[in-house]
Amino acid sequence: MTTIAVTGATGHLGRLVVEELLESGVEPSTIVAVVRTPARAADFAERGVQVRAGDYSDPASLPAALAGVDTLLLVSGSELGQRVAQHTAVIEAAKAAGVGWIVYTSAPRADVTDLSLAAEHKATEEVLAAAGVPNTSLRINWYHENYTAQLGQYLSQGFVLGAAGDGRIRGASRADFAAGIAKVLTSAGHENAIYEFGGSPFTLAELAATITEVTGTTVTYRDVTVAELAATLGQVGLDETTAGLFAGIDESIRGGALDVDADDLQRLLGRPTTSLADSVRAAKV
Repeated sequence: MTTIAVTGATGHLGRLVVEELLESGVEPSTIVAVVRTPARAADFAERGVQVRAGDYSDPASLPAALAGVDTLLLVSGSELGQRVAQHTAVIEAAKAAGVGWIVYTSAPRADVTDLSLAAEHKATEEVLAAAGVPNTSLRINWYHENYTAQLGQYLSQGFVLGAAGDGRIRGASRADFAAGIAKVLTSAGHENAIYEFGGSPFTLAELAATITEVTGTTVTYRDVTVAELAATLGQVGLDETTAGLFAGIDESIRGGALDVDADDLQRLLGRPTTSLADSVRAAKV
């Protein structure tokens, strides 16, 4: 049987992927959950999943973590500025361990976008291409949860603040993305492919209208300049660099960076992705 390893298996996305694999009938003993802190994956171990310690920033930990693995899901790291080196360490360890296929969670249009967060993804895709190991890049659009996690704030202040204008976001729920990833990991014919994963488009004004409809509390969209958004983010505690980064993301959204018209995720799932209204409704519960 094929052994599938999932890195970052206790993170938001990685944990959902492992759950999807288990629910789809994959034998637990053939799943390897690679985590920094094995104790956080005790629930997986109790269900028969192999839990192994592996840290992107500690290359010495990776050979044992990836030993005997056939397929690897490399969930992109979260430490900005360090991810290319971290991902490269995992890819090199996977190649040395004889992993036959690496699946990577990348960013929308990673090779051509001006989205600031995508530069490290583009570089990682290039490392993968040069590694000589069959690979697949899954370019993940925005999680609905990027916004629904702030639902309480939107409701209390009465508005969504942004600088994205009428830019459209092809978002979906994190669970949708995890289900699509699990489909790829457990089916054939995806080697050396690039998929753009996204859902139905919405603007931030439509996000505000959806929140209003679902909750019954009026929420509007307040569109400001990039500089104004950065200043506001600074006022709530973000450092200047981070505030500028997040404000710049909205600028890229305004320019269409997340409006990627592709049905790869829906095709793999065999169903539509979760609606924005349903994601807001789930966050409201």
